[in-house]
Amino acid sequence: MKRALPTIVHLDADAFFVSVEQSLDPSLRGKKVAVGGRVRGIVASASYEARACGVYTPMPVSQALRVCPDLVLVSHANGMSRYSEFSAKMFALCETVTPYVECRSIDEGFMDIGPRGFKDEATAVAAVRELQGRILRELGLPVSFGMAATKVVSAIASKQNKPRGFTVVPAGAEADFLAPLPIGVLPGIGKKTEVLLKANGIARVGDLPAQNGSLLASLLGRDWRGWVATALGEDDAEVGTVHEDAKSYSQQETFPRDIGDFAEVLRVAKGMIDALLPKVRADGKTARTLTIKVRYPGMEDDSAGRSLLEPSDLEAPFYVLAEPLLRTAWRRVRSPLRLVMVKLSGIAEPAVQMELFAEKSDADARKRKLAAVVDSLNAQTNGTALQHGFHAQTHH
Repeated sequence: MKRALPTIVHLDADAFFVSVEQSLDPSLRGKKVAVGGRVRGIVASASYEARACGVYTPMPVSQALRVCPDLVLVSHANGMSRYSEFSAKMFALCETVTPYVECRSIDEGFMDIGPRGFKDEATAVAAVRELQGRILRELGLPVSFGMAATKVVSAIASKQNKPRGFTVVPAGAEADFLAPLPIGVLPGIGKKTEVLLKANGIARVGDLPAQNGSLLASLLGRDWRGWVATALGEDDAEVGTVHEDAKSYSQQETFPRDIGDFAEVLRVAKGMIDALLPKVRADGKTARTLTIKVRYPGMEDDSAGRSLLEPSDLEAPFYVLAEPLLRTAWRRVRSPLRLVMVKLSGIAEPAVQMELFAEKSDADARKRKLAAVVDSLNAQTNGTALQHGFHAQTHH
């Protein structure tokens, strides 16, 4: 659909995780801040002050502390619920402008404001600028916006003037806007392809449509015409509002030092089960498969997985699998571990059916009620009301 106005809007939150932490603790504003794991983890988000010192994502935390010794490091271990809450509120504000909101990730998404029927570009821009202001005022989150007639151009535009950027590409000016930009801004152009294109005289987006088809076919393959269309800002994709349900839930921990104690690693793995199952329940889902992955100091991985006969949203069935799975995954028994990861997959809606044995049904119902109480208490106290392992007691 050809649009007469730039009504496709791309929102890209600026240093989202750090911005959430700064909103909650204003004393962090203006400082060199990074959100990440412990010393052996990676940087998940860095403030622009930290980026000016050479801190980037995903940089190892140990390296970030070397290049920026006065870096303020905030752990994200207990922050995902906070980040998800801020993300939900941010996109809820977007939905006050238009119901056509596509959440692509926790900090990025599209809106289609065309159905609002703006009479001209100025009124459309004013509405989005007001939204940008509301997100900053009400949530303390700086965000950047790109407005264009196509999704691909709006996504590129939102990244041109960060932080707190606001870039509008008038309908019909897509090719002119893209032409002087580095070829690497096009989605799907990786580092190797970028180097290859530059070696053949294609350094800017505008260089690509100017080349002959045979050269582009040799460099980009049979889909070269699609790349030319993208370089001209052509894109028929519509803003979607249906979100794909989670296919898995996972959590990992990089230890501050290599660990060879099986009991300690098992305790950490069971703690992850405790952390993941409340999320499964909150989403109204069940899981069937538990996978445990381990990583050795040399960065080699081993893993093992097993499925339940019936999917569940309770901790007890997965606790039973945890110890044998860890023993199976930890194949190099003489080697300590650098990291352990737990993943729940086989995600589905709870089955509604008659239980053959009422006793089992009643027992699970009691466990589920108890789990709901624990989840509620932990949500109110940021996970500190009951320690990991409490849910495990429900299977005794």
